[in-house]
Amino acid sequence: MVGFADTSGLYALLDEDDNNHAAGVAFWQNYHQQQTDLVTTNYVLLECQALIQRRLGMEAVLDFQTRIVPMLSVDWITESIHGQGVAQMLTANRRQLSLVDCTSFVVMRHLSIDSAFTFDQHFAEQGFRVFPERQ
Repeated sequence: MVGFADTSGLYALLDEDDNNHAAGVAFWQNYHQQQTDLVTTNYVLLECQALIQRRLGMEAVLDFQTRIVPMLSVDWITESIHGQGVAQMLTANRRQLSLVDCTSFVVMRHLSIDSAFTFDQHFAEQGFRVFPERQ
C-alpha cells in the first residue's frame, strides 16, 4: 500500500507539544513496520521545513532532514501539476486551502493514492482516506 504524507502529519512527528504528536508517532511507527511506502512532494517538504525552522529551530530541521525525509518517496511538482493546483485553489476560492494542499490532491489523483497521513480535514473533504483515523 502507498500513502501520501502531508505537512500536518510530518510536523506532528517532531513537535511534542502538537496535539497530534502521540497519534502521529504511533501511526508512523506502525506504517513503517508494515513496510509500506509514503509519498510526498517537494512542496510539502518545503512547507514542513519552513514551519519546523520557524517553530522548532534548526536542530529540528536537521532531525527532519536526517530521520524523516529519507523514509519518504518525493514526487517533484512539475509545471503542469503546479498549474492544476493553482487552478484548483482559485476555483475553490477558500482562504484556508493552500496551493500545497491543492498540488497534493492533484499528485495523489495522478498516482492513484487514496489515503493520506494527515491531520488536515481538507484531504477528507476531497474524498481521501485520512490516517490516523480520528476517534
